[in-house]
Amino acid sequence: MRPIRLQETFRAAFYVPFYAALARGAYAAEGVEVTLLDGGEPARAKDAVLEGRAEVAWGGPMRLMLAHDADPACPLRDFGAAVLGDPFFLVGAKPNPGFRLRDLATMRVGSVSEVPTPWWALQEDIRQDGVDPDSLNRVTTNSMAENCAALAAGEIDVIQIFEPYVSQMEMAGTGHVWHAAASRGPTAYTTFMTTAANMVEYAPEFRAMLRGLQKTQDWLHAAPDAEVVQTVLPFFPGMDPVLFERCVARYRPLNIWARSPEFSAEPWERLEHAMFTAGVIKRKPGWAAGVDNSLLG
Repeated sequence: MRPIRLQETFRAAFYVPFYAALARGAYAAEGVEVTLLDGGEPARAKDAVLEGRAEVAWGGPMRLMLAHDADPACPLRDFGAAVLGDPFFLVGAKPNPGFRLRDLATMRVGSVSEVPTPWWALQEDIRQDGVDPDSLNRVTTNSMAENCAALAAGEIDVIQIFEPYVSQMEMAGTGHVWHAAASRGPTAYTTFMTTAANMVEYAPEFRAMLRGLQKTQDWLHAAPDAEVVQTVLPFFPGMDPVLFERCVARYRPLNIWARSPEFSAEPWERLEHAMFTAGVIKRKPGWAAGVDNSLLG
């Protein structure tokens, strides 16, 4: 089989299934050589595929939804689900066991600025709990690191962050989880992305990758947290293994990691609806137009 260039979107702890597949040689075991191209700017991952610098990328289906909303003839397709749960959390300075999303109406909220999906998804949850998300007193320009500092300093009441920031704040005694976004149910967060033409051209290679991903998912859901961490830690130089194990232990019971590469309609439609109510897409492109499960099995 031909070698495949896989474009990373950016380095993050919740992408464990992708790193584990590479670290364990899961693709090579199925007969395909996969080279990871390091990511930097999330929005550019799809461009690497469209411009022919990579055969496939991983990233958020929201990029494909935006592209299909702008151009119904867009050639991009999603396949191979890996992350179908929202990996973000709302964290406050003190415990708040009775927290409801409607409580945000009276708080200073620091939302994620680095990527848009977490807020687009959360704003629909807030709307469903009876509050207009546009009415919130929201800080929109801080990075997650800056929001962590602002929360510790008492400048913000609650912040939207992912791991390892959550565990870092807990370990420092400066933050407590109020809400896990994954509690809303399956949400399309990360899959493989390629073009319709590549799905045909590289069908044997992509089938092999899907077999490797499935075997990785089987391993991931059975392996102890410490084993998972030791497997993917080379992708995170400088990361404290104890901290990383806390991240894995938090994510696992939330079921953010898919158990199969099949990309079903429910997580797609949940994200699509949130993007529609956020006003970032003007129409719903539809699961059938964006997802291709034909290479499974």
